[in-house]
Amino acid sequence: MNKVPLDTILFHMEQNPTNVLSSWSEEVQSISAPWPAQSTFVAGSQGHPISAVEVSSPQAAGDKLPVIMIHGGFHTGQAYLGTPDHRKGWAQLFAERGHRVVVPDWPAHGKSPGLENIQRLHTQDVAQAMGELVSDVGRCILVAHSAGGPLAWWLAENFPQHIVAIAGIAPGPPANMLPALPNDPIAVNALRFDSQAGCPVYSEQGKAVVVDAQFIKDFWANSSRFPLSHFDEYAHTVVPESPLILNERFNIGGAGLKLNSPHVVGRRPILIVTGEHDLRHPKHVDSALADYLGAKFMWLPDAGVCGNGHMLMIEDNSHAIAHLLLQWLAEEGL
Repeated sequence: MNKVPLDTILFHMEQNPTNVLSSWSEEVQSISAPWPAQSTFVAGSQGHPISAVEVSSPQAAGDKLPVIMIHGGFHTGQAYLGTPDHRKGWAQLFAERGHRVVVPDWPAHGKSPGLENIQRLHTQDVAQAMGELVSDVGRCILVAHSAGGPLAWWLAENFPQHIVAIAGIAPGPPANMLPALPNDPIAVNALRFDSQAGCPVYSEQGKAVVVDAQFIKDFWANSSRFPLSHFDEYAHTVVPESPLILNERFNIGGAGLKLNSPHVVGRRPILIVTGEHDLRHPKHVDSALADYLGAKFMWLPDAGVCGNGHMLMIEDNSHAIAHLLLQWLAEEGL
């Protein structure tokens, strides 16, 4: 497997990722009852099936729209199902406010099959599998994090009748907004800590990419809001990723997931939410994405919420951020 970066201890995923995720979720539930009910089902495309968890509560029997929560790269839906420090996840909080919540794992991630072929997985494959899920769910709201952002924009363009609103959580932009980087590892890696370039990382093709503890601390666990006392529990939920998806996320070789009609995406309420210590998402970058999509931009310090990094759904004030998202939906009549 690829190793990013090369100079620190590697997490080899010695434990079965599915078992780790299940045990974390079960432990959180055992100490935080009562919880909304959870069930698992299979969706996606024939070639790229996905496992999804449905979270519901008695309050979800009303007329509020379902919410599909899409995770980012190297992660799984577990990011929405509970926090490393054993608090309720966004899925439960949204369900308690009356939404049926669906939390899928990308193909070859978490409980979804296909890990043995992850090195051949493209962003388009994930997008089409999510499109099948959206078709099954019907009219819905998307919450999309990080590399889930390009998926959400593509879904809004290609399933406009189903996607009613989108909350982008430090979301990646469509590749239309990104320069086409050279297919050259030396040139790309020279930009690794350049926030203007999006801190790109080149991934060698042909084998899954795994990340080490230092990479996790540099980009995902780098804020004062991150529950560092539970770092190991979080790190064991970080899974291998497709090198194709990673290079496409940074538009290396111009291969990123683009929109044909960006104006179609902006025909619905969109909120972009960003924390102040997110290395790949400085304020001017995500505000430019909001402008491009005609979205509302929420820079969390402007809302009085300070100290956050990239993993907003699991940081120690995740419930306060969920409240802001639910408040926005209520303002939009959703």
